[in-house]
Formats: sequence, structure tokens, C-alpha cells
Amino acid sequence: MSSSPVSTSLPAQPYGRQPLRTVQVLGDGAGAGSCAHVRSLATGLAARGVRVTVCAPVQAEGEYDFTGAGAQFAPDAVSVLRAACAGADVVHAHGVRAGMRAALAIRGRRVPLVVSWHGDGPAAAGALGRLSRMLERHVARAAAVVLGASSDLVDLARLRGARDARLSPVAVPPCPEGPDGRGAADPGKVRAELGAVGRPLLITVGSLVPHRGYSLLLDAAREWRALDPAPLLVIAGEGPLRAGLSRRIEAEGLPVRLLGRRRDAAQLLAAADLAVLPSRREARALLAQEALRVGVPLVATAVGGVPELVGEGAVLVPPGDAAALASAVTGLLADPERRAALAVAGRVQAATWPSEDDTVAQVLSVYDELMERARR
Repeated sequence: MSSSPVSTSLPAQPYGRQPLRTVQVLGDGAGAGSCAHVRSLATGLAARGVRVTVCAPVQAEGEYDFTGAGAQFAPDAVSVLRAACAGADVVHAHGVRAGMRAALAIRGRRVPLVVSWHGDGPAAAGALGRLSRMLERHVARAAAVVLGASSDLVDLARLRGARDARLSPVAVPPCPEGPDGRGAADPGKVRAELGAVGRPLLITVGSLVPHRGYSLLLDAAREWRALDPAPLLVIAGEGPLRAGLSRRIEAEGLPVRLLGRRRDAAQLLAAADLAVLPSRREARALLAQEALRVGVPLVATAVGGVPELVGEGAVLVPPGDAAALASAVTGLLADPERRAALAVAGRVQAATWPSEDDTVAQVLSVYDELMERARR
């Protein structure tokens, strides 16, 4: 991440009025998309004269360098969060769990709470699902405004009792590009390091957790073993399912590599022939955004906010259908013209998404609206 200083040419504050003070809250388990969004948001807000404090796990600060974006960083300990929120004009939490922590931190204070739902859609059934729905209800009702990253999340927030829920598609920084527009690293070198010379390279990126659909992906990978040459699937991410996935890959002789958590996921993606998103639930998937931006054809499950996000720029298959997923990938690998058309369509679709400046402007307008309400 860049750590260049924020421009000192900040907009003047109205006479006698202090700069707006915001606290951005990220909780444990915040995904890469949420962290990248907060980093982008902090950069844009600070450049507009807003005082930004980011309360997040220390690991997130190490990876995303919020201080380099012009924000003040505070660890996410309860006492630290409460102290930070005490001096805020607006508290903005990212994710339902972060929203719950923020709501508790400002309890008894007249500080408006904004909660961005970057989440993965409705929770599963059972006790965990009931607990998640209860948490969603509490956060939705505590927030002055809920910003949903996709239309289905706006609908969900309203269903859970949100007083004000709005669509707010978040923008994330684009992948670094080289002369060919597909990433700064040499794709040939990346493929050689992964062992994908002379064979197709497939990639997916995301934490190794159940809703990502990796069991389904391994089911599909069994079908790809019959192809000549057999494609290599690489999975960049870490999580609790790693041991089980690894055992299955070895036992079934699947052409799959688990790469663990990677800082160069954008370069890996840019070197791939196809990206695959097999999730059971998604809102505004980071992998989908990055794949379409750099022109890597995408096969994804039609869940949550994915169809709205990708439009005609990807091949969509039903969730939970390994045969359909395997067939879509096989068909694209055999059809270079279709892959080329998808690469173009993906970039066209990506051009319709809001820019980082658009996202910052929308969020700042929400803050201004809340401040105007408070002054009445």
C-alpha cells in the first residue's frame, strides 16, 4: 500500500466550525474488501479535511497502513474504541459485528452511527443463523443510516428494521497495472512459479471458510482432471478449512494448490486464464471486481449481489451446482474467442461502477446530512 502523505491543500472549514471528526470501525474478521474500502475512504476523507480515526485490529493496520492514508490509527480494544468514539461527530462501522461493537461504544451518547453492510447476505439456518439475525436486527435498528453494498443487503437491512437503508456500492482501489493492463508483475514468471507452464491457470481468492464454496470447487476440479492439459487451480487465502481441503486434494489427486494468504493476489489474478468465484453467499465480491477490471474472464455463482455487480461481464452458474461450474469452466477453456469477449465485457461493466471519489462523496454527503439533522 502507498504511504504517500495526504495533500496539504485541504478545503477550508466554515468560519467557527471545527473539522468533521469520524471514527471508522473495523472488527475482527473484516474481509479484504472492507479493509481496502476503509483505506480508500480514509484517504479521500482526510484529503477533504475530515479528521479520521480508524479503529481496527493491529494486523489490519500493518497490512493496509491507515496512518499512511492520513488517518489516526487506534487498536480495536473496547476501552480505546469508547474513547475514540467519545470525540467523534459520526461513527461509521463496517460490517454487522463492527456495527454491534460501535453501537455499544456510543451507547448513551448522541453520536450518529452509520453502518456499511459489506456482508455476505442472510446467515445459514440453525442456532448460528438465529444469533446472526438477532445481531443484524440490533445493528439495523441502532444505526441512523445503513449503507448496503448491494441491493439485496439494502433489502435485508430494511427487513431487519433499519430506519434508513440506502444502496452504497463501495469502490476499491484498482489493481496495479503494467504495460499490458493486466498487472505489474510478469505473468509468465508468475505462472512458472506456480507450476502452470503449458497448462491453463485458474484462480480464486478468499478466506477458507464454508460460505466461500470451496468444497463445491473441489467437486468441479475432479472433472477437470480429464482435460488435456489439466488446468491448475490455485486458491489464495487462509482459514479454518485449510486442513480438510488439503487432505481432500491429496486423497483425490486434484490439480489444486492452496497458496495461503498472499499479498500479491492481484498479480496472481492478472496471470490467470480464468477466475472462479464459487461462493454460496456474496455481496460485492472483491475478486469479481478485480477480475473484471483487469480483463480476466470470471465464472461465478449467481448469488447475492453478484449478478447486479457483474452484469454481462461474467458467466454465472447456479449456486451449489458443481456440474454447471465444471462445465462453464471447461467450455471457456476451449473457447478463446469467448474468453476474449468476456475480457472486453468485463472491462465495460467495470467502467460503470462508482469510482473511489464517487464513493467518498456519497459517504461524506451522508455525514453532512446527519450533521445537519443534529444542528436543527
